Amino acid sequence: MSELLNDFLAFVRINTRSDVTSEQIPTTSGQIELAKILEKKLQELGLEEVSYDTANGYLLGKLPGDPEQIALGFIAHLDTADFNAENTQPQVFENYDGNDIALHKEPDIVLKVKEFPNLQDYIGQTLITTNGLTLLGADDKAGIAEILAMLRYFKAHPDRNRGDIWVAFGPDEEIGRGADRFPVEKFPVRYAYTVDSGRVGNFEYETFNAATITIEIEGTSVHPGTAYGQMVNALKLGEEIDAALPKDEVPEKTRGYEGFYLLNKFTGSIDHATLNYIIRDHDEEKFETRKQTIVEIIDEINGRFANPRLYYEMADQYYNMRQIIDQYPNSVKLAKDAMEKIGITLNVQPFRGGTDGSKISLKGLPTPNIFTGGENFHGQYEFITLEAMEKTTEALIEMVQLAVKYD
Repeated sequence: MSELLNDFLAFVRINTRSDVTSEQIPTTSGQIELAKILEKKLQELGLEEVSYDTANGYLLGKLPGDPEQIALGFIAHLDTADFNAENTQPQVFENYDGNDIALHKEPDIVLKVKEFPNLQDYIGQTLITTNGLTLLGADDKAGIAEILAMLRYFKAHPDRNRGDIWVAFGPDEEIGRGADRFPVEKFPVRYAYTVDSGRVGNFEYETFNAATITIEIEGTSVHPGTAYGQMVNALKLGEEIDAALPKDEVPEKTRGYEGFYLLNKFTGSIDHATLNYIIRDHDEEKFETRKQTIVEIIDEINGRFANPRLYYEMADQYYNMRQIIDQYPNSVKLAKDAMEKIGITLNVQPFRGGTDGSKISLKGLPTPNIFTGGENFHGQYEFITLEAMEKTTEALIEMVQLAVKYD
């Protein structure tokens, strides 16, 4: 098996699932374990300025090139999503035949072509899956392995004309925290790219603007037999908030550039209820309107009572990276031209979420997001092929080589 595949299989066996309840950096010890393994690999590859910063959880390194040429950066995250990642057992199917795959016999877990017709795109390739009980972790350990494979190529070909290559492996992307501490001042590159999207060809440089709001509702609970004029049902007020929001502006009914409200949590009883929403929109003005709409609903309900019953905390989470990317059009043109040169048709779509690049871009470093080659992220049916990882590696190599033309 190739070194690329060996790396990937080793990395996915390490449980690096992040933990939103933890205040540590990183939030889980498995991420530190993987970072230390990668630190040794970078040193063995001869990278300079290799450092793991315990204060922010980032591992950095530089493969030196011509200092007169454009320096590029590539970023991948150490953690995996909120799905079982303990005892991950990857399975490798060489020359995949296009049929259903029995991932696990008991319980009966099958990767079915009828449910995932994208499998048909990988007939004849070396397919890697889980055993059906965990996620695979191609998001983003494929990105890590591909970046290492790219570094190995340039280490073996010192004659290639290129600038410095910087790499960063960071924590807690899946819970939206890692990039808050990204050390942009220690990453001296012209453009950076997160290697963190899905199938080959995916390319994103615009994301949602994102906010979260938590609403606490104070009710009054009395015996229902004597409740007239006294009871205030916190649950009913919570239902009223949700009913007042546009019913079709929810994730399951929106796509493309359409924003939404998502009721993420609703718990409580008559005397107290808690609601949590996430608010998303690509357009900044519409994003602000969405936030104002939900505040106006809260204010209207509070206006019926002598004293407020509803309290809220709202916080912005990240912003659309495009406002920065548009100032650096060559960061996009470089990727597009490199893909075209090696025969990849880019699938450029507004990303209905956020990436580490959202926050890093807003720090002043343009950071679009390119593919890893993986499919069905964040669950037990996740898969990737060796060929897709090889194609991604080829794309990274071509971007580095082509960058000399974009000064």
